[in-house]
Amino acid sequence: MQPGGAEAAGGYVGQAPHHPAPAGWTAVVAHDRDYFMAMMRRSGPDAAGLNLPAYSPEKRLALTGNQVSIGRRRQSTGESPDIDLSVPPEDPGVSHQHAVLVQQPDGSWAVVDQNSTNGTTLNGAEEPIQPYVPIPLQDGDRVHVGAWTTITIVRG
Repeated sequence: MQPGGAEAAGGYVGQAPHHPAPAGWTAVVAHDRDYFMAMMRRSGPDAAGLNLPAYSPEKRLALTGNQVSIGRRRQSTGESPDIDLSVPPEDPGVSHQHAVLVQQPDGSWAVVDQNSTNGTTLNGAEEPIQPYVPIPLQDGDRVHVGAWTTITIVRG
């Protein structure tokens, strides 16, 4: 017997068996200088007045439920997406209903652009994804929306 506790088969008496928690998914929302610079290079003159915010705190949101909406709050109705990019510093390139993260039957996630004005891109691609088509996401994938926002999807 070990000092300080009675041994039992499989561990100490009163100790719960260890079962690892299922790995959840998290959306890490941050402004992204590289994405902003790439977006500026391929944008027209309307983008000339945009400036990357000097500071924007990273936000982490556990992905729960069947879907997570991405967009900007609609002041007229008070409608607010799960990932609200209208809070300062507001990303002006994000549509009110920009995209949705949708949980897949295997527990992973996909992104669906909601026919947003400026599109949704993945992992630094120049071409936006097709509207209304679910695109499966892997751990570490980066979803780019608006002028400078990148949402990194991480597992665990």
